[in-house]
Amino acid sequence: MSKVLIIDDDSTAREVLGSRLESLGHAVFLEADGVAGLEACRLRRPDVVLLDLRLPDCDGLEILAQLKEEHPATEVIILTAYATVDNAVLATKRGAYDYLIKPADSLRLQMLIEKAAEKGRIVREVTSLRHQLSGMGVGGRLIGTSVAMQEVCRAITNLASADSTVLITGESGTGKELVAKAIHHNSARKERLFVPVNCAAIPETLLESELFGHAKGAFTGASADKPGLFEEAHGGTLLLDEISDLHLTLQAKLLRVLQDNEVRRVGSTRTIRVDTRVIASSNVDLLQLVREHRFREDLYYRLNVLRVHIPPLRERREDIPLLISAFLEEYAARYGKTVKSVDEPAMKILSTYGWPGNIRELKNAIEQAVLLCEGPIIRPAHLPAEIKGTGVHHAAAFSFPYGATLAEAEQCLILQTLRQVEGNKARAAGHLGISLKTLYNKLARYQH
Repeated sequence: MSKVLIIDDDSTAREVLGSRLESLGHAVFLEADGVAGLEACRLRRPDVVLLDLRLPDCDGLEILAQLKEEHPATEVIILTAYATVDNAVLATKRGAYDYLIKPADSLRLQMLIEKAAEKGRIVREVTSLRHQLSGMGVGGRLIGTSVAMQEVCRAITNLASADSTVLITGESGTGKELVAKAIHHNSARKERLFVPVNCAAIPETLLESELFGHAKGAFTGASADKPGLFEEAHGGTLLLDEISDLHLTLQAKLLRVLQDNEVRRVGSTRTIRVDTRVIASSNVDLLQLVREHRFREDLYYRLNVLRVHIPPLRERREDIPLLISAFLEEYAARYGKTVKSVDEPAMKILSTYGWPGNIRELKNAIEQAVLLCEGPIIRPAHLPAEIKGTGVHHAAAFSFPYGATLAEAEQCLILQTLRQVEGNKARAAGHLGISLKTLYNKLARYQH
């Protein structure tokens, strides 16, 4: 149960309420005035404070403001026999979790204490994780207390001190770039540049020049020498995101750079020495691509010296409330909203949904909900339709002809997904767990 501090000058009410809460399993501390209550809060670190507004030594609203300033993760429930609308509004503005009139209903008070304590726990965990990851340069967004995420954090700590290549695997939207940044910012290279490049987003004809640079006159428009990203990241870290989309020809050239630590700009005969740590990431099984002769085996093993796998969100559902809390805070501040929480029906939907787009999809869903919400609480009506079960994730929405080959089934799945999302290719790629470039390549083969 929870640690509860009661601050009330009425000794009878204080003792009766304390005994009632102790019988329910709570650890209870009693104080008769505001100054003693503040000191007890500093010493006892309660989960929830039950605060009377009329105290002998000071105004309860002043104590509320000071409590929330000193202990933002401690939730305060106001209990008073002298309720007014003005006081209720002021208490809410100063951070009170709720406002009850004495004598409070036991069942309602018990439920409020449990919810307030849970909210405080989430706030403390988010704050702790942000503090732990503040040196990783990930903006506090690598969040999670699940066993799976604890393993990821341990891997980051262990791999950062090495200087070998790293392969980060995980579905689209799981946070592979954040993990790469964390590795860089915990390494000896943290004072130099971290340079990310999405191999799927740059046309094949330009990617070689982007990576290795080009010499003046190498091709039409090359009016001057241009260093590539390997040179730009010299002394630092280069992230090759979606490495699976790298053409076989460029794979051979990348392998040479990794082996020799030298680059040759396009159109040049001179090699340039580089000291660049390479981190690669992929949302597909590279070993399967090796078996299909679509990815070089020697490059795979050269990249896969050290490895981190990020689990999908559906495999670490206990992290969802933490992520929601962090995203709510971010978007409420960004859009000037008063949104503070998610009601139980909406939280149940968010906690049980499959999240094919992982954290990126969850973040987008919370942003939409914050924008649509007019009050302090997000409800199911504010959530995207597909998350509420009216969109692309109905199993009955997909069907395949009997006897279809695997390639034909894949084509049916892609085309039906596109129809479900009204032709939005970016959304379709997210639902399918593939890059946008891969989707375009497949559609080109289907002549669509």
